Amino acid sequence: QVQLVESGGGLVQPGGSLRLSCAASGFTLGGYAIGWIRQAPGKEREGVSCISSNNSTTYYADSVKGRFTISRDNAKNTVYLEMNSLKPEDTAVYYCATVMLCTVARVGLYDFWGQGTQVTVSS
Repeated sequence: QVQLVESGGGLVQPGGSLRLSCAASGFTLGGYAIGWIRQAPGKEREGVSCISSNNSTTYYADSVKGRFTISRDNAKNTVYLEMNSLKPEDTAVYYCATVMLCTVARVGLYDFWGQGTQVTVSS
């Protein structure tokens, strides 16, 4: 079965950290740029970060720059999002998805999505 599966979400206090994983099954992630997109209740989807297929370039939304780090391990067919100094406004469902060329501005270009993992930042 071809799918992307996100994991690692949960409840964390402000200032805390989480690491999200995006694991692919049924296909090889290595040929794709992969992004993380989030959607908070009542808000539009927001591109968070993206990593190119050859692992050479990363992109971040201004709102997470300096706090989040995207990486990939093609041998494990997995992409990660390390999230530090979390804020309540980071609360959202986080999705990973494939895209032809990395972008955090044009979420509509992402074409194959996982089911999402909930991240809640609250004291």
